[in-house]
Amino acid sequence: MIVFPAIDLKQGQVVRLAEGDMDRATVYGDNPAAQAMLFAEAGSQYLHVVDLDGSFAGRAENREAVEAILEAFPGHVQLGGGIRTREAVAGWFDLGVSRVVMGTAALKDPQFVKDMAREYPGGIVVAVDAREGMVATEGWAEVSDVSIVDMARRFEDAGVASLLFTDIGRDGLLKGCNIDATVDLARRTDLPVIASGGVKGLDDIRLLGLHAGGGIEGVITGRALYDGRLDLAAAIAMAEKA
Repeated sequence: MIVFPAIDLKQGQVVRLAEGDMDRATVYGDNPAAQAMLFAEAGSQYLHVVDLDGSFAGRAENREAVEAILEAFPGHVQLGGGIRTREAVAGWFDLGVSRVVMGTAALKDPQFVKDMAREYPGGIVVAVDAREGMVATEGWAEVSDVSIVDMARRFEDAGVASLLFTDIGRDGLLKGCNIDATVDLARRTDLPVIASGGVKGLDDIRLLGLHAGGGIEGVITGRALYDGRLDLAAAIAMAEKA
């Protein structure tokens, strides 16, 4: 199981939001590349980066910060946030991003996302962000009438790398990962699932690891790392045993 430390970008700064609310952002630093290097020094070979401003704007808003991260981090970078055109997808892969995360585009233009998945095998991750079981889009500002399972199943034969499932109601609140919903989604779809939202400590990593053989590919963690509640090296060690 992979542990993805998260770097969320807002106006060039490293932040964490509470429940996806841009007005409830905690700033953890103004040097994203340096933060990426700290994660690498702790043993991480993977990084999850989100252009939060881009999620709302529908285009890259923190390009300079992302480019600095790509230059500094020696491992694999997974990037999301406002990536909704063929040019944007191609541009990020050309710069060295390993995987592109698509959420709003996956709901509003699924054929486009399927086309990208075929063009970049293993390179597209579909974000399934949910409020009370329904898919949210536009930086989580809008809630659709599509269930997370229905959304996931649309992409089962499309060649996407995995699903990134976030329980928005827990994100950034340290309430603990929604293990039950994540495992249930993994059971009901053929695609690997990455857990996200609410990780508060090592116990979340351990519990998710118990289901690594059942389709849980990895887990994203942010605030618990920044607040010192979770040691990244310990989390990676535990995940590798799963």
